[in-house]
Amino acid sequence: MWCVKFLFKDTRFSGVAAGMRKKFSGVCLEDKDYNTIVVDRGPVRHRFWVLAWLLYLGFFGAYPCLAAPAYGTRLPKKFHLAIGGQTHTVFDRDLEGNDGQLNSLQHFLLLSFGVTDRLSLDLKGGAGDIEQRPGSGGEIKYPAFVGGGYGFRLRVYTHEKTRAVFGFQHISIHPYSVFVNGVKNKAVLDDWQFSFLGSYDLPYWTMYLGGKWSRMDYIHWREDTRKREKSDLDKSVGVITGMDIPLGSQMWVNVEGQFVDVQAITVSLNYEF
Repeated sequence: MWCVKFLFKDTRFSGVAAGMRKKFSGVCLEDKDYNTIVVDRGPVRHRFWVLAWLLYLGFFGAYPCLAAPAYGTRLPKKFHLAIGGQTHTVFDRDLEGNDGQLNSLQHFLLLSFGVTDRLSLDLKGGAGDIEQRPGSGGEIKYPAFVGGGYGFRLRVYTHEKTRAVFGFQHISIHPYSVFVNGVKNKAVLDDWQFSFLGSYDLPYWTMYLGGKWSRMDYIHWREDTRKREKSDLDKSVGVITGMDIPLGSQMWVNVEGQFVDVQAITVSLNYEF
């Protein structure tokens, strides 16, 4: 048996362990000064191999990534806070006409707050860069600076093991300005997404599937002349699939992929207070 141990000085944890005894086979408790929980390796090993496979797909199959993650269907409970970390990469997002393509690498700290058991407010803060390649050739690279985002998720349906969640997410990246041939160039990246997901609880994880609509704009200033260059709206609708893998009652891994119009995968580790 492969043992996972959680050590606590508080004997009140015995009640939690007793509840876990019903959920996992092979759970035992040593009710001494420190409590030890031993979990049967079957469910843990199963989740490990699934996560390892999805991480492999993320490294070798995530090209191109064209939209923000949808966060899944697990929402924090009322007045609870969930935190996490995220890296989001955008490869060759097509802009309309001859405006070219966008690349961006973004890193965020995620915060989700449960307003109610059905409504979550999602915030993120961090940094990101922008690389724009015009259709006429050449490129402009804007070094990473401040970025952030906001959104919400609303659970619109719940029945036993089934849930449906509607969500909205917005990301804005404000990198440093650069000078090209003596001309000041400033840029902002705006990423918008709406999603609708349905999920079902399986024995060791929760699977979800849904659709999304996204748009990414490149707002460009040459000195004082401003122009908003929109993404190609013919490539805005796609499919989202993913899973939430619990690592205890408060921690979970979210794995999400986007397909049809995109090929992307996101993996995040989350903890709820």
